[in-house]
Amino acid sequence: MKRIATLALSGALSVVMSSIVFAQASDVGKKDSSGMNMKDMDMKSMDMKSMGMKGMEMNKKAVATTHHGVGVIKEIDAASGMVTLDHGPIKSLNWPAMTMGFKVKDRALLDNIKPGNKVDFTLVQAGKDYVITSIK
Repeated sequence: MKRIATLALSGALSVVMSSIVFAQASDVGKKDSSGMNMKDMDMKSMDMKSMGMKGMEMNKKAVATTHHGVGVIKEIDAASGMVTLDHGPIKSLNWPAMTMGFKVKDRALLDNIKPGNKVDFTLVQAGKDYVITSIK
């Protein structure tokens, strides 16, 4: 439900901003009711919060959140770009310790590891899966 509301608000903001830009472009040289020349309008200086745009702050879920874990390499499948880790708890995801397989963002991450290595790794959510973006 929040996603639909965010998308609707985003669409509405796009329409408003497009209208302002169009009005600004078509009113070059004209003055508004306060006597301000429309071509001098600076969109960067607008305070969106004071304009009622509080809901447009960055949606934290829209930005990929990075999670950190520590584990031991159990298996590497370079052909499919997968690594199986026996990892400790990952607090940012509320995950208990477990053994599971992960895809890696770049298969080159698998070049310098081998089963039995203790590693620190970083992962992000990609759709319904979690993908390792770094492993050391």
